[in-house]
Amino acid sequence: MKRRQAREKAVQALFQMHLNETDINETMDYVLNDEETDPFFERLVEGTIANLDSIDSTIKKHLENWRFDRIANVDRAILRLAVYELKYEEDIPSNVTLNEAVELAKTFGSEESKRFINGVLSKILGGEQ
Repeated sequence: MKRRQAREKAVQALFQMHLNETDINETMDYVLNDEETDPFFERLVEGTIANLDSIDSTIKKHLENWRFDRIANVDRAILRLAVYELKYEEDIPSNVTLNEAVELAKTFGSEESKRFINGVLSKILGGEQ
């Protein structure tokens, strides 16, 4: 599985888990849909969930004129995944994470999602993580 596909599956899993409050393993199996799992995919999902409080705190700290609970569920999943990568995946350059998050927003989000996600992540990158 390529990294882009792993990220797409991870966003789907994070979205699903938030929406339905399902078990992490059950959700990962569901989004893989009989495909072989991937260590990067697993690390993204498990790492994001394990560090959710810290990740959400980072996002909240960098929101301007926006409440965390008003962020669309899919945008929240993308932001959580991207912040996990920025904070905990040291081998991935931050500009790659930012670009991948914007691409995920184009794929899964609304018309405004890519600008919103780019703006929040740019603030995170410009400030203290």
